[in-house]
Amino acid sequence: MLIENQNPIISVSRQVELLGIARSTAYYAPVDNPEDELFMRQIDGIYTEHPFYGKRRIRQILLRRGYAIGVKKVCGLMRKMGIRAIYPKPNLSKAAHDHKKYPYLLRDLTICRPNHVWGTDITYIRLAHGFLYLVAIIDWFSRYVLSFRLSNTLEKDFCIETLEAALKQSTPEIHNSDQGCQFTSSEYLSILENQKIQISMDGRGRALDNIFTERLWRSLKYEEVYLKSYETSLQAYEEIKKYFTFYNHSRPHQSLNYKTPAEIYFKR
Repeated sequence: MLIENQNPIISVSRQVELLGIARSTAYYAPVDNPEDELFMRQIDGIYTEHPFYGKRRIRQILLRRGYAIGVKKVCGLMRKMGIRAIYPKPNLSKAAHDHKKYPYLLRDLTICRPNHVWGTDITYIRLAHGFLYLVAIIDWFSRYVLSFRLSNTLEKDFCIETLEAALKQSTPEIHNSDQGCQFTSSEYLSILENQKIQISMDGRGRALDNIFTERLWRSLKYEEVYLKSYETSLQAYEEIKKYFTFYNHSRPHQSLNYKTPAEIYFKR
């Protein structure tokens, strides 16, 4: 169990605070349909390997693997998982209704220093029985992961908590995200505006706007998640936290001339 709901000494709120996780995760419940869980695990692997594959291609791969599934079912599960193909197409992201529109600020921009641009995104994390969502904020120049949270829902709260945790460390000049409802909520945007942070949002149909975070998800899943079978949300949190510590401070990056993100981020 992740949280002891009946603990007489430490409240649920305090346990969540100590663990550094989203409050919604305290009420995690596993997936009820074993077949859906199996399909989602397969879709996760296919999508991580080929994030530009849409529902029809993913379905074809599943059919080749012997899974009888329709395109509507694949589409519904991808929506539940919070994933979508990154190839250019109309209406790539589902934005909050009537949210204020922000331009994409990174076109032809040379990112040349830490805290110049932060990016954020959400990915699906599978458990032995069930799944969670992971959000992280990454400094694009150094690839340093500033903060992350896990949640069992796609509500905006865990994204807001992640942003607040990152801002306790530093403040970026530009914050970039897709137009998902978590990042276009008034609560999320007001934090950025109050900090005088420029807001950049991926344009519809732009395939490579969030490539650094996509690479982070790929590394996390192939080097950590797929090698293990998390039995509980707490185990997932603890192991992913260890991985991000390794990723930030020990794992050399070829794109950083084999330095670590921390060496680049904290070099002043």
